[in-house]
Amino acid sequence: MKNSGARVSILGCGWLGLPLAEHLINLGYQVAGSTTTPEKLETLRQKQIQPYLINLVEESSTADLTSFLNSDYLIISFPPRLRAGHEKFYLPQIQRLYQAMQTSSVQYVLFVSSTSVYHDVNRVVTEEDLEALDTESPLYQAEKLLKQSTQHATTILRFGGLVGGNRHPGRFLAGKTGVAQPESPVNLIHLSDCIGLITQIIAQKTFNDTFNAAADQHPTRQQFYTAAARALQLEPPQFASSVNPAFKIICNAKIKSRLTFEFIYPDPMFFF
Repeated sequence: MKNSGARVSILGCGWLGLPLAEHLINLGYQVAGSTTTPEKLETLRQKQIQPYLINLVEESSTADLTSFLNSDYLIISFPPRLRAGHEKFYLPQIQRLYQAMQTSSVQYVLFVSSTSVYHDVNRVVTEEDLEALDTESPLYQAEKLLKQSTQHATTILRFGGLVGGNRHPGRFLAGKTGVAQPESPVNLIHLSDCIGLITQIIAQKTFNDTFNAAADQHPTRQQFYTAAARALQLEPPQFASSVNPAFKIICNAKIKSRLTFEFIYPDPMFFF
């Protein structure tokens, strides 16, 4: 179904943001996209994405950020860098963006978060499970800040581990030894379902809410990564024995019900 031309700005045209932008353009949306890499601007332009060079760590041009936020929908799709010392820079970037948003035309915000905001509590986790939340994580702090705004309707979308596109899970652990937690269930989601869910949230204007998003099935780490490595004809990982696995099982019932959404890839064993 073609859209009438609503404006969407995607902060972070990477693994998810770039194919999402292409999909939305095909549906008739006007899409602006940001990158922190000057060399990528031409790639965005060739794909009919209005390109912006925005780096919230550095002092990017305020005019560029203001122009980028001249939109109806803002999708925030850049994860914190998890290498040592980098996480502390994430929340200040979101704070700077948040301040710029207050004088923008943005009405709806979709923040791509992660199920890593939940601790391993050895049970099924839903969006209402406040005891499971890691309230100190930069992602959760960013969620909390963005939801404070009364000027924007904000939805938080917590994805499981991201697979698909150029991210083949067979490469993640292939050939490794002593891999921990063989019996822990995986919480994963395919790129196609990420794009499908975001598209439906926008189309149905499902905002002012929080959703978990992971595939229906949760094979064990050993089952999944062994099969994934073999699919690429790579050496499967060797797992260490584990007496007390630490895990969580992400429940996706809320988003499936609210959006009437069926996953394209409900079983991670069919990702490859």
